[in-house]
Amino acid sequence: IHPGYGFLSENADFAEQTVQSGFTFVGPDAQTIRTMSDKITAIQTMQKFGVPTVPGSNGPLPEEPNAIQSIAEKIGYPILIKATAGGGGRGMRVVHQKKDLLQAVAEAKKEAKNAFLNDEVYAEKFLTQPRHIEVQVLADQFGHVLCLGDRDCSIQRRQQKIIEEAQAFGLSENERKQLFDVCVHACEKIGYEGAGTLEFLYENGQFYFIEMNTRIQVEHPVTEMVTGIDIIREQLKAHSGETLSIQQKDIQFRGHAIECRINAEDPNTMLPTPGTVEVFHPPQGFGIRTDTHLYTSYTIPHHYDSLIAKIIAFGDNRANAIRAMRQALAETVIDGVTTNIELHKKILADKAFIDGTTNIHYLNHFLAGD
Repeated sequence: IHPGYGFLSENADFAEQTVQSGFTFVGPDAQTIRTMSDKITAIQTMQKFGVPTVPGSNGPLPEEPNAIQSIAEKIGYPILIKATAGGGGRGMRVVHQKKDLLQAVAEAKKEAKNAFLNDEVYAEKFLTQPRHIEVQVLADQFGHVLCLGDRDCSIQRRQQKIIEEAQAFGLSENERKQLFDVCVHACEKIGYEGAGTLEFLYENGQFYFIEMNTRIQVEHPVTEMVTGIDIIREQLKAHSGETLSIQQKDIQFRGHAIECRINAEDPNTMLPTPGTVEVFHPPQGFGIRTDTHLYTSYTIPHHYDSLIAKIIAFGDNRANAIRAMRQALAETVIDGVTTNIELHKKILADKAFIDGTTNIHYLNHFLAGD
């Protein structure tokens, strides 16, 4: 059973029940999912193996207000309150001043409880201008761990990615090697199996681990484009008891790939826009890939995530990949519902994006007209 990249993909109970029912779960074992899906446990685990992490509470925040304030003062404002079982930006609050701390904690706990049935939260230093860099790993059941490179996922709204690139631009080869070595070492130590992604914040030449996704990522196609490796195929081989068909020495990176997540949502308010697609025409051409379930007359329901398509563009360098993506977006037709295609067009034409000077706060400032 392949759980995709939805909620069941990181649900340890589902993985456990799948195996108990006599099926193979395409993902790591339930214990690994439990360890890495809880952000506090994941951070503590990575710290043991020498992976750098963001300064923080190193555990859930206590209930006592004075103790919470003491932890915050030790970390230093601004701080970020995060749900331990969180994802997609839920249960997250930025706190700039002491007077706002307790209210932010209460709001984050309430949101986390509603979203994840777990109101536990922790605190970490809020970095002011970090990029979001992640590393794709693959491992089989024989202890072979491969690194398939990195991605930049800094273009985000409400802590959810909308544009991803491979490889991350502006990293030195030495930085990249150190990062890859740390990730492979950590995965070897925890006995990881299958596809996974280690996510980091990167600021002033320093990487800080924030979480690990024990599943395939929405943005895995950009890595496939620059490596030529079918990650899903290798994932299935790994969980079928076979060795991976590639070795680290076989992995070569070529060109640059960009993915735009096409969402059925208002590009300004980010509110979902369900409805019936009257016309759908995906882009075509060399180096263009579209992953979607969409078709003309399809009705987009309001029950699920607003993601309706992924457009991926490849070029022999970043500038050409940007040009290819602009053309792909211009060719894409989705009538009948509002999408964020126009927002993508504006971002790809923005000087900061073209120059590669963006960070995870870029989109908020861009939408505000700053």
